[in-house]
Parts: sequence; C-alpha cells; structure tokens
Amino acid sequence: MKLQIEKCIYGGAGLARAEGKAIFVPFTLPGELVEAHITEDKRSFANAELDAVLEPTQNRATAPCEYFGACGGCQYQHADYSAQIEIKLGILRETLERAKLSHLPEIIPIHAAPFGYRNRARLHIQRQPFALCYKRRASHVNLPITHCPISAPIVEQAIAIVTRIGAAYISEFEEIEFFTNEEQSELLVSLWTRKRDRELSEKLRQFCEMLQRDLPVISGAAVFVTEKNQTENKLFAWQAQALTYRAGEHSYEVSIGSFFQVNRFLVDRLIQLVTADHSGRLAWDLYAGVGLFSLPLREKFEKLIAVEAAPSSSNDMGKNLPDSQAIRSSTLDFLRHKHDTTPDLVVVDPPRSGLGADITALLTKVRPRTMVYVSCDPATLSRDLHALVESGYRLASMHMVDLFPQTFHLESVTMLSID
Repeated sequence: MKLQIEKCIYGGAGLARAEGKAIFVPFTLPGELVEAHITEDKRSFANAELDAVLEPTQNRATAPCEYFGACGGCQYQHADYSAQIEIKLGILRETLERAKLSHLPEIIPIHAAPFGYRNRARLHIQRQPFALCYKRRASHVNLPITHCPISAPIVEQAIAIVTRIGAAYISEFEEIEFFTNEEQSELLVSLWTRKRDRELSEKLRQFCEMLQRDLPVISGAAVFVTEKNQTENKLFAWQAQALTYRAGEHSYEVSIGSFFQVNRFLVDRLIQLVTADHSGRLAWDLYAGVGLFSLPLREKFEKLIAVEAAPSSSNDMGKNLPDSQAIRSSTLDFLRHKHDTTPDLVVVDPPRSGLGADITALLTKVRPRTMVYVSCDPATLSRDLHALVESGYRLASMHMVDLFPQTFHLESVTMLSID
C-alpha cells in the first residue's frame, strides 16, 4: 500500500494512517510517500515493512553503515543529523504535551559529532563460525559485524582485532564488552560466561596478552559469571580493574561493571547543564553512579550527599568522593529516612523506569527549592514531571541532549523550581 508518513514516533518508526488505523513503518521520514506491506495487523494499529520510498524528503541520507537496517542498534541513519535532532525534539515535546504539561519552556537541543561517540560497546560471541555480533532488528538472531561506526575508533579497532584472533581464546564465552576513556588511552574488556570453569582464567590471560600485542592500550579485563536468578559475579580478573576518565575539570575512577555516560563528546556538556549556576548549603545527588555530578557539586555546596545502590558504582563513588557523604542505598530507602532535611538542590538521574509514584511523592514532601531531572525516557519523565508540577513545581528550563545519535534514544535535562 502507499502511505504518507506524518511523523516519527519514539522507537524510530514513521507513523502513517490508512482508513483511520495507525501504521508504523521503520526507516521513513515525515512527509515522505512510501510503499509498504503489513507484517502485523492489530485492532488499533499495524506494523509494516518499507518496500520503496516513492517521494523522499530532502532530509533523507545514505546510511554509512553496511549493517543499518539489519542491525537492531540504529534507527535513524537514513536521516541527516539535523533532521534527527528535529525528530527527537518533536517527540519529546509531544510526549510532554500528551501528559497535559502546560507552560513548557523552549526545549534547547545539545548535540555533538554523530559518529564515533560511544565509549562502550557490548557484543554477543558466536561460536561457529566465530564472530562478534549484535542482534538482528526485532529478533534474537545474531548479526556478525566487524565494525561499528557509532563506536569510538579504539573500540572499533578492538572489535576488528578480536574478530581476527578471538576464535582461539574466547569462543567459550557468551558476550564481550569494550570500555574506553575520553582520550582512548585505556581500554577495559569484560567477558561473560555461564560456566564456573577454572580453565577460563588461563584463557583470559592468554587472550589479553595476545590482544595487548596489537592493542597496547588494553589495561585490564574481567570475567563475569551469570547464573539464572542471580546477579553477575566477577569470576576472574586480569591486571587493572578500573580506568581513569577525565570529564570536565575532574578525574573519575570507573571500574569494570560500573555505569558511566556513553557519549564521550557530550559528558562535559552534560555536567555543565546539570551543575552550573547552583550553589548553597546542601545538595543531594540521587542515583549518583560513580559521582559524575557529585564532584563538581561538592565545590559549590557546603555539604553534598551522594546516593547510589549498585555495588560497583557505589564503590567507585566512595573513592571519587572521599571527603563527602557517599551512601550506598536505594533512592527510595534514602528518602524514607530524610523527611526532616530540606536540601537546596536535588539532582536525580534515574534509570529508564523513572522515579515512580513513591519517590516522586517523597520528593514533594522534602520539597527542595530546585530539582534537576536527568532522564533517558520521555514517557516516564512526562509522568513524573506531571506529578511534580501538580505539587507546585514549575519547569524552569529543559534541554534535549542527544547522547545517542543514529538511534531513537534521547536524554533530557529539566530544571524545576518553586518560586
């Protein structure tokens, strides 16, 4: 059928309508006339696959990656980068409006180079024939790859070398991850296995020593075992278990297994957005990770409390904030015991699930003068902002930070205040 694409939706597909039914077509752009066929027909919507672009827009681009379309990692390489920014701004704005949030501030976009930005890549290991793989779009089927243009050059180099040498050393493992710092001067490698086999320790050593011959920046590695219904446990280690990541005016220790922002070009700008122009007596950094925002906030406030639940990130946070109050706790448990304290500033950077009703309600009782909400999901952000605005906060400013170019994911930084 021929379809006119109205807009792009969160997830990457273009939206068209036929006889009143919404039809979602991947790899299309607003304003395009396309030909597509239905692959899944539901009562209120249908999913389709693109057959041909009959009338392309001027924003259509040729994807630079040969795996685009087959790989499930990127959704927007068919759009030039300016169009990607406009699409994401529109999706964020519409999601907020759908949550009945009025008096929205202008959403200011922040972006950088759209390729080579990822400091981390995690891939599946295929045994026969040996290959490093992402998953094919909308499936669990392996897609062997030899390069990834959105990854940092040193990560791409590591993928190519491991593809060449890995069969002799790591074919028994399930997954591999590469993580580099901002200068690409250090590289950590993580491997995952389902086996508790002592022989894997020797395999790890041999693999790392061979990899180090071609890639001297590799500084450490670890093997994690993942067992059903259990958290990951580190089984073996080789040399350094952390790297030093310089961001803004500070250096951070980041261990294998700890969370850190993935876009090496925008970490500094993200820190500025979250921490600039704030000062006072007391600040809380909730979901603090390794202390990315805590270090600059510590210099602006008389007292800082940083809260993180994940063991690896929490350990790093304690090392990065030796003179501050670093607490290993869930945000919910921390807030349940802090009703009698009102900070000047609260920074929240929750996972994709957002704050949720309980945490939002507790924050409105604490009632800090200013909150900064860093979000990676427009839907949960809109839900939480609606509750905060209903309790008396106003949206003072909002930025869309494109930490994930070529994909549908977007980050936002919202400042809320009570006048």
